[in-house]
Amino acid sequence: MSRSYSSKISDERDEYPEVTQEDINRAVFRVGLNPVTSGKQQVTIELDTVLVEYFKAVAGESEYDKLINDTLRRALEYDDLEDTLRRIIREELHHTSA
Repeated sequence: MSRSYSSKISDERDEYPEVTQEDINRAVFRVGLNPVTSGKQQVTIELDTVLVEYFKAVAGESEYDKLINDTLRRALEYDDLEDTLRRIIREELHHTSA
């Protein structure tokens, strides 16, 4: 890969169109190549009491499940970002040492 990632990120972001709500509504969430049905799935899990009490205190009694869902979603996005950054750094280190 000959492209350098040392250029300013803000300059690269200007090259991409803005994502609209309409674009998001048309998006298909996939795991691998398989589309995942939209919506929510009710599950039963056991969580530490201190975690449940924390989310209830922060979000309120009736909205804490939504906060837990949002927190888990952000954790997935963070992992994807971290993996991507690690891959890019490895590629750049490989190219500079060659």
